[in-house]
Amino acid sequence: MRLSQRHLNFLETCPRKFQHTYLDLLGAPTSPEQQEKLGWGSRFHLLMQQRELGLPVDSLLQENPELKLCLDGLIPAAPDIFNNQMEGDFFREAEHQRTLNLGKYLMLVRYDLLIADAKNARIIDWKTYPVPQNKKQLEQDWQTRLYLYVLAETSNYAPKQISMTYWFVKTPLDKTNPPAFVKFAYSEAKHKKTEKDLNLLLDNLTLGLKRYQEMGVDFPQVDIEAKVCTHCQFAFRCERSFEKNEEETKVTNDWFDLTKIPEVKL
Repeated sequence: MRLSQRHLNFLETCPRKFQHTYLDLLGAPTSPEQQEKLGWGSRFHLLMQQRELGLPVDSLLQENPELKLCLDGLIPAAPDIFNNQMEGDFFREAEHQRTLNLGKYLMLVRYDLLIADAKNARIIDWKTYPVPQNKKQLEQDWQTRLYLYVLAETSNYAPKQISMTYWFVKTPLDKTNPPAFVKFAYSEAKHKKTEKDLNLLLDNLTLGLKRYQEMGVDFPQVDIEAKVCTHCQFAFRCERSFEKNEEETKVTNDWFDLTKIPEVKL
């Protein structure tokens, strides 16, 4: 089974949500607002990838002035990232992928940008949402933990030689503030803690899969006191809400709306 940081976050937050999403293949429709955010993020990542490859990006910038504004703000704010004239031997690649085999699971990571030289390796990740107030929570997110862990396990770099930086690149058109960033250093202690937590999570997944596949037993639900069910699209299905959330209500209403059923000609 191939697993990414998204799978791990679902498993840790609520194993039942992992089941509904990846095993039962259930989901909710994406809202137009969400689609716009995802589309903008994809265009920005494409812009950065093409720029890194030395491909023309003028057409992308002309089509979306906000992309140009964000890039123009990012370049002077992070000169060390955009300096391709580093001394000595170095490696840099956009959309760099790595895999790590852990028993029956294959961990997958994709770095927006990886820059490495003889002494250090830096993982760069572009984010299109505001800087989170709780940076500790971002450090504990499985994207941060897995990305750092996999690089340490699949390279000759010691954990202390590796870092990960999030750049929050989306600057509103009416502001001139430079983009912010959050950098996390790595260490041997953090590496061992991640390894321990990851193995425990995978052991629980193995047990959950066995019970689910052989006996039809659902994965456990998150404790309701954790208060993470409020905005979950499966809250009604899991009997964690007396009212259907907006996405599920829309689907149900559309299904029973007779005006939306095409006429059948006899």
